[in-house]
Amino acid sequence: MRTTVRILSQEERDQIHERTLTILEKTGVRVETEKGRAILADAGAEVDEVSRIVKFPKAFVEAMVKQVPQKYSLGGRRSDWSLPINEGECTICMSGEGTMMLDRETGECRDSTKKDLLEVTRLCDSIDEIGIYWQTVTPNDAGDRIIDYVDNEIRAFRNFSKHIQEPFIHNVHGPWMLEILQAIFGDKEKIRKDHPYSFLITPQSPLAIVDDIDPYLNLKGWDIPVAIMPMALMGATAPGSMLSTILQLNCEVIATLCLVQANEPGVPVIYAPALTLMDPRSGRYFAGGAENALMNSAATEMARYYNLAAFSSGLGTDAFEPSIQAGYERAMLGMLPIMTWPDIFIGPGLFGGDMILSLEQIMIDMEIFRMGKQIKRGILSDESRWLDDTIQEIGPGGNYLTHPSTFRQIRAGDWYIPKLGVHDSHENWVAEGKPDVLDEARVKVDDILGTHEPLPFNDDVEKELAKIRKKAEAVEGSFPFV
Repeated sequence: MRTTVRILSQEERDQIHERTLTILEKTGVRVETEKGRAILADAGAEVDEVSRIVKFPKAFVEAMVKQVPQKYSLGGRRSDWSLPINEGECTICMSGEGTMMLDRETGECRDSTKKDLLEVTRLCDSIDEIGIYWQTVTPNDAGDRIIDYVDNEIRAFRNFSKHIQEPFIHNVHGPWMLEILQAIFGDKEKIRKDHPYSFLITPQSPLAIVDDIDPYLNLKGWDIPVAIMPMALMGATAPGSMLSTILQLNCEVIATLCLVQANEPGVPVIYAPALTLMDPRSGRYFAGGAENALMNSAATEMARYYNLAAFSSGLGTDAFEPSIQAGYERAMLGMLPIMTWPDIFIGPGLFGGDMILSLEQIMIDMEIFRMGKQIKRGILSDESRWLDDTIQEIGPGGNYLTHPSTFRQIRAGDWYIPKLGVHDSHENWVAEGKPDVLDEARVKVDDILGTHEPLPFNDDVEKELAKIRKKAEAVEGSFPFV
């Protein structure tokens, strides 16, 4: 038996698709980028240069969707790691981009720094479940020159050996990123083949593509995978119902997909809308709203509808630090999206509407993910698990504690053995000083940061990166990298 979760019926998925086609054809999307409008016009979309509205004929949309590859892998520096898309695998991506940090020593909330960014990158490199790096916090003490951008990206690749997803918003940064990629991974064809790096685009809700997509369009020819992540708030920048919010964000993803496919046919696309809602009491982002779980799970289903890579969000909370509220919100908002099993699951470690990072919370969120993975796996029913012969052997009034079949099933995965938390007698817990899960997570973080060494660059890579740094140091001017 396999655990199956369905949020949208087949009819609802069909309706979302058909209504998306109607909206894109009749209403269209405002495309602020001149380059983007020219690309779409050349490909067959209807472009009004005065209003900047682009309308997408139905046949045009369907042709663009068909161009997206259904099977490919995201790679990284580590030779034994890759994420095959649409193959039943799921990895965690760190969410970006908080601006504050919960200090492990003082417990106080403060501005995040380059040191914090380095620590979270190295911590995530050590965790098997985390396969994709996205800059999780802003280094508020970093400069805004080209050398600062180059150093930041080299630091990311040096300390995270799996896949890197790093968007940038300035055209000037593109050539530097390509130089860094070639220094680390090899020539253009190897980068096209292995996909060690991906980009992220955030269309502006409602129904707008702004000119910060231009840096990605300028990467044409490199086959750089792109995650398309509109981030509308239901009731504010999206309509006031869950179904209509899903519909609008589907329109935004598909319109942007059409642009990137028109620019570079066959480039990999990741369906990645972050569906959120407004708190009706304040108008703020409602990170802890239960509806987030439903809508982001529905997004995974729509990704599968189009045979696209699925990128789903979860683990949100409005709390500002680890607490009972944070615990129940994160578990509830994480479990359902995990059960729908996207290719990429995003969200660990952040509080306060995704603005405050806690390294300890990353460790706790890994437990939520692992438990969710076990539940998603379901009750397996192969012949080795029926154990009816064992039931007959033990008979009435017997005990299975020391029976060999029990040991075999523990090893076979019918148990998930937690790596955090209290799982002992009350007496032992009291005797040990009533340890708290947060303290336990903090010890694990400190141990990892004190011992984990990321995969090093070889000497040739170090020499090439040094050349890039030297060239970057000579560039004058301010070019913020975020």
